[in-house]
Amino acid sequence: MISKFFHIIDIIVNSINQTMAVLGIAFGVLLAFTNVVLRYVFDMSLPWAGELTAILFVWSAFFAMAYGFKKGTHISVTLLLSKFPAIIAKTFMILANLISVAYLIFVSYFGYELILMLKDFEEINVDLNIASWIPYIVLPIAFGLAAYNATQKIAEIAMMDSQDVLANTEHEDIIKETVGKRGTNGNS
Repeated sequence: MISKFFHIIDIIVNSINQTMAVLGIAFGVLLAFTNVVLRYVFDMSLPWAGELTAILFVWSAFFAMAYGFKKGTHISVTLLLSKFPAIIAKTFMILANLISVAYLIFVSYFGYELILMLKDFEEINVDLNIASWIPYIVLPIAFGLAAYNATQKIAEIAMMDSQDVLANTEHEDIIKETVGKRGTNGNS
């Protein structure tokens, strides 16, 4: 029952991350393209398009970052870890992820505090004509979702056999993929 609950939460969290990342970049590119066409073809532009495009790209990057914690696609240097016994390497990987979770929660919390402060100022964004806190709502949401995904990664590493932890690192996956491509192309 509990594992089914967390499975459903995972699906929801990762759907939000993927959807927001894709929509942010898609609408940002579409808006930027539209504004360029309007400017150079029709000699007019949307004065708010530049700011909204930047906001969409930032939102896309933050939600993609949150999804990256789930997939383990963030850069990590595991070359040094491979020199340690497997149990120590596993411990270091858990520790590194715990530090990441603490940082993500820290940013999420202070993002929330920033929103409260901006709401108190009651400022309106001049270009978009919206409350100035709205674009910043991405901070507590995306970093909170990233903290959730990083916590899931800790649980995944903790349940893994120590010998398998380093076998699942990014550079090992790249090596396997490269060797697999060579084998299918007939090159050696």
